[in-house]
Amino acid sequence: MSRFLEGLAAGLAVLLLANPASAEKLGLGRPALPDEIAAWDHDVSPDGTGLPAGSGSVEEGEALFGDYCAICHGDFAEGVDNWPKLAGGEGTLNRKDPLKTVGSYWPHVTTAFDYVNRSMPFGNAQTLTTDEVYAVVAYILYSNDLVEDDFVLSNENLLDIDLPNKDGFVVDDRDANEYRKWSGEPCMANCKDSVEITMKAMVLDVTPEETKARKVQEMIKATNPRASQAAETVVSEAPAAEPAVAAADAPDPALVAKGETVFKKCAACHQVGEGAKNKVGPALNGIVGHPAGAVEGFRYSGPLKKAAEGGLVWDEAALAEFLAKPRDTIKGTKMSFNGLKKDDEIAAVIAYLKSLSQ
Repeated sequence: MSRFLEGLAAGLAVLLLANPASAEKLGLGRPALPDEIAAWDHDVSPDGTGLPAGSGSVEEGEALFGDYCAICHGDFAEGVDNWPKLAGGEGTLNRKDPLKTVGSYWPHVTTAFDYVNRSMPFGNAQTLTTDEVYAVVAYILYSNDLVEDDFVLSNENLLDIDLPNKDGFVVDDRDANEYRKWSGEPCMANCKDSVEITMKAMVLDVTPEETKARKVQEMIKATNPRASQAAETVVSEAPAAEPAVAAADAPDPALVAKGETVFKKCAACHQVGEGAKNKVGPALNGIVGHPAGAVEGFRYSGPLKKAAEGGLVWDEAALAEFLAKPRDTIKGTKMSFNGLKKDDEIAAVIAYLKSLSQ
């Protein structure tokens, strides 16, 4: 069976499992079992229904937030570039340009937990444990001055926390007051004498070229073949008289594969592979051994430009130091990532970057 037919069969099976009426009508499939439904049902309702047992502290959440969230949302949930701010904005909802954060706008902690649990970290959703999700949410609450630094969030006390805007929403009554206006035959042609643009977005760069999730998926698909090709090229083009040197220079496929996985922490800001472009951070193809601050078309911070003028080259030693503690290595760098904590992860990322040609 081709992959297409396999995928079609799998999709039909899911549809029939989720829709017993269709299964009965078509004579195929069976009703989904409770365990099968539970495997897909991660929703947490505003009233706390579905909230899993677990706990996590602000202290634990700070470290996790730095590793998985700060690259987009900032170390203190203040947001990076156009990525959402999660803290602040108190008292701004009555303004023309309000700052909507968990502290200023969201009505329930349960929905914050639900979103983090199902959708984060970006590009690697549902990889956090339940306790880690509690810890991250606890840190977000702390960043909004809603809990103290020794607070531990759990399923037992989450519903006791009232967010400032809990009463700021109204019941959706459009079915009673508005839907009747939409009844009848819709107008499909010549509905208005003229169509004119009367307003435009106050912020003009809010619409991305394409969704970040799609970019990440395309990057993952594109980089693995290139990594394999780069490794094969190193081996095939090595002089026949120096096989030992060629073997030493060729990247370890297992280490490259691990580096590709760890690089997901970087992929929100840095692109690699075919067609990679500068975004929040510069494209990183061929970065190993490349002079710092020299990726064409990227606007570097002043401190990094100064380091580049001083002769900084991204060799393996310099990259290892920077990846461990970016802001300590180059004070004032725009890179908000806290750094990789494990030496083996640093080595893996460098091996992966070495496998990517310019």
